[in-house]
Amino acid sequence: MKRSRAAATAAASSGDALGATISSLGRRFTTARPRLSWPAVPELPVLDHDAVLGAVSPAEAIERVREAFVRYHRGEWAMPPKVYLDSPPHGDFRAMPARGSGLALLKWVTSFPGNPERGRPTVTGVICLSDASDGEPRMLLDARSVTALRTGAVAAVAAQALAPDDTRTTGIIGCGLHGAWAARCLATAGYGDGICHDPRPEAARRLAAELGWRAGSRAEAVGRDVVCCITPGTAPVVEAGDLRPGMHLNMLGADGPGKAEATPAAVASCALFCDEWEQAVHGGELTAAVAAGLVTRDRVTELGAVLAGAAPGRPGPEAVTMFDSTGLAIQDLAVAARAYEAWREGRIEAQMVHL
Repeated sequence: MKRSRAAATAAASSGDALGATISSLGRRFTTARPRLSWPAVPELPVLDHDAVLGAVSPAEAIERVREAFVRYHRGEWAMPPKVYLDSPPHGDFRAMPARGSGLALLKWVTSFPGNPERGRPTVTGVICLSDASDGEPRMLLDARSVTALRTGAVAAVAAQALAPDDTRTTGIIGCGLHGAWAARCLATAGYGDGICHDPRPEAARRLAAELGWRAGSRAEAVGRDVVCCITPGTAPVVEAGDLRPGMHLNMLGADGPGKAEATPAAVASCALFCDEWEQAVHGGELTAAVAAGLVTRDRVTELGAVLAGAAPGRPGPEAVTMFDSTGLAIQDLAVAARAYEAWREGRIEAQMVHL
């Protein structure tokens, strides 16, 4: 049936009105839709090697690292396992995360033992410090200096917790970057009368001159009360025959599979402590002795438990104590957080970058 011209005109007019209404609604909904965009990350402070060392003193590093061990033991700080990425035959990369006290950290760091022969440092890398509440990056830091500070700091923390109270003489075996910071932190903690030994005599003499100690042989260094080994860990420097009642050893160099600074027999002869059992048993001083069946889990105490008062330390004055340090991300977080505080307090300047 045909519609009249009037009816057709009315229908067209009605269609135009409906189209106009839909178009208007579309514009309203388009206008009301939220824009999915956020402001860019603001300027980000960056601390280079010297800035980190200027921001955190050895005394502060010692205090913060001690606190980190306690908080981690109590479950207040979190730390997933370290991840290794081999780069054969040159070395390896390591990814180390941690979270605590409102901050989160990821350290991307290397160990390339052949680098010094090419005029490059063994350890390089970067640390990203973020806000744990919203994920915003807060600071980038040089990993080499943070690693050196926290390695030195834990040498002092372990000696204070495990060495006899009346011992003060010190032996340093390995006088590279980390050995130097172990010596500086021990000196800050009151240990002295030190002997420095290194296959490179000039490195030992330089460190000894800085601290007012003296360079000497390996046997002289291992004959002190507190002995710190900070070598690449490719060959043992401590044997069972070197052990004496009352001495304390910090083993700081073996930080990966296949590395060791003491023979399994020497390790098994000591009262044993470590930074973190799972990490130490897979890539630390304990590894070979555990694999040989000479050491079991019940013989090893984590340092955090001692510092928190949850486990005993030195068994007695005649015991030989050994601390196996493999390096924990919570230590890096402790030092990096203090550096961030120093920048916010205006005590240190930083380079600024936009991401």
